[in-house]
Amino acid sequence: WLKSTFGAAVMAAALVAPAHADLVLDLTSGGTPNACGSCSGGVTYGWAFSVRNAITIDGDTSTNDSFIIVATGAGSLVIDKAEGADYEALKDAVTDISRNLAQQIIRDGEGATKFMTITVDEGADVAECRKIAYAIAHSPLVKTAFFASDPNLGRILAAVGYAGVDDLDVTKLDLYLDDVWVAKAGGRNPDYREEDGQRIMKQSEITVRVKLARGDATATVWTCDLSHDYVTINADYRS
Repeated sequence: WLKSTFGAAVMAAALVAPAHADLVLDLTSGGTPNACGSCSGGVTYGWAFSVRNAITIDGDTSTNDSFIIVATGAGSLVIDKAEGADYEALKDAVTDISRNLAQQIIRDGEGATKFMTITVDEGADVAECRKIAYAIAHSPLVKTAFFASDPNLGRILAAVGYAGVDDLDVTKLDLYLDDVWVAKAGGRNPDYREEDGQRIMKQSEITVRVKLARGDATATVWTCDLSHDYVTINADYRS
C-alpha cells in the first residue's frame, strides 16, 4: 500500500455560487511532485463536482476563486500517469476532501441554521437537473420557509416550474422531503400528512428530492436556509 497524507483548508462564507466563487481552497499532499502533476484530472473532477458546481449560499458570486494542490515530497507516493489503482485512489481522495470541505462551507454559511441537500433525479440530462436544483436552492421563499420549518410545498414546486426546463411535464413530477412523499404526479400526495412534513422541516439537515420522470440523469446541490442573522450580518457588513 502506498500512503499519502493530505492536509486541507478552505475559506469562504458567502459568494460561493458557481462561476466566480469567493473561495480559497488549499490542499497539500505528502506525495512527490510527480503525484501532484499527474493528478490534475482528479483535482478537476473533485473541484467541479464537489465545490465549484455544487454549492450555493444565496446565488451571489465573487471574483476570488482558487483551488491549489501542492505535493510536498515528504511521502513516497509516485504516480506518473493518469490511470491505475493508485491514481484512482488519489483522485477519489481529492474528490472526497473537496466534497467534505464544500459541505463545511455551506454549514458555516452566514446565519445558516439548516443544511439542505437538493437532488433532482430522472432528468433528461444533467444540465436540466442542475437548473432545477439551483432554482430551488436560490429561491428566497424556499430558503425562508426552511428557516421557519414550514413545509410550504408550493414554493418548492413553483421553483421547479420556473427553472426554465423546456417541455417539463409537471404532471409526472414527484417531490420528497427526506423519506416523506409530499407531491405525487405534480400535485399533493393524497397520503401526505402535514405533520410528517413538519417533522422533517424541523431537522437541521434536510434532503429535498425531485423526480422528473424524464430520463436517468441526476444532480445534487448543497445549500442552506436564509435567517434573520443572514440579513443582519450582510446589512452590517460595512459598519
